[in-house]
Amino acid sequence: MANYPVIDAERLAFRLGDPRWRVVDCRFDLNDPDAGYNRYLAGHIPGARYAHLSDDLAAAPKAHEGRHPLPEPEVFAARLGDWGISNSTRIVVYDDQGGAIAARLWWMLRWVGHEHVAVLDGGLPTWRASGGVLEEELPECAQVEFFPHRVHNEWIVSVQDVAKLLESGSVLIDARSEDRYRGDSEPLDRVAGHVPGAINFPFSVNLTKEGRFRSTVELRAEFLDKLQGRTGRLIAMCGSGVTACHLLLGMNIAGLGDGQLFVGSWSQWIQDPKRPVAVGFEA
Repeated sequence: MANYPVIDAERLAFRLGDPRWRVVDCRFDLNDPDAGYNRYLAGHIPGARYAHLSDDLAAAPKAHEGRHPLPEPEVFAARLGDWGISNSTRIVVYDDQGGAIAARLWWMLRWVGHEHVAVLDGGLPTWRASGGVLEEELPECAQVEFFPHRVHNEWIVSVQDVAKLLESGSVLIDARSEDRYRGDSEPLDRVAGHVPGAINFPFSVNLTKEGRFRSTVELRAEFLDKLQGRTGRLIAMCGSGVTACHLLLGMNIAGLGDGQLFVGSWSQWIQDPKRPVAVGFEA
């Protein structure tokens, strides 16, 4: 894997059955939280475990938090151990939305110091198109231990820090669709708009029309064009810190470093009515 952040279906097929590798299915529908698991039960990549966004990749939200706060590292590590993932395991994560959900697990694994993880390029649709089979059988998971030996909390930005970081030159990039960013629609949160000063970079820009990641050269050009000469640290946000991880994955592929994640994102920003809200596009 050589720590490259994406892997193609052919290489994954070659590794299926290797006890040193684990596959995790991250399919999830924000409007129907049970749908992803039901699709997993109906057929998944052989040996794949299932990660539920709200139950496994997030903690229960508390007052004034966003919709998908991070779990404590030790809690997340225990769940990894339940899936048979140790510190030496190679991991491939996938979904059926171009990595929109799987990127959250990719980021979280790296957050707790595990670099041997890649997102399946093109996800389940590409797997099937390449001739990959599915199975309904649930894998047996021998429990192991995972130790979060290097937690990168420096990659996390709190809601209290956002305004100060923007004033100091950091660049806040919003992964949501243009209509949500502009405030034209908001299907998930009670207030529409965006954080003043944020620039819009829908995570879908990372992908080709086939749902695979664009090349390093193409992604780098897209990011640099959007940044328009801004050189501050890059902070990714979205609605609740999920598709923002897709932006961070795109930055990684583009060779722009790791960036930071505003975990609470828009759903936390709007918890305080005193925080400003912008609509329309920003220059």
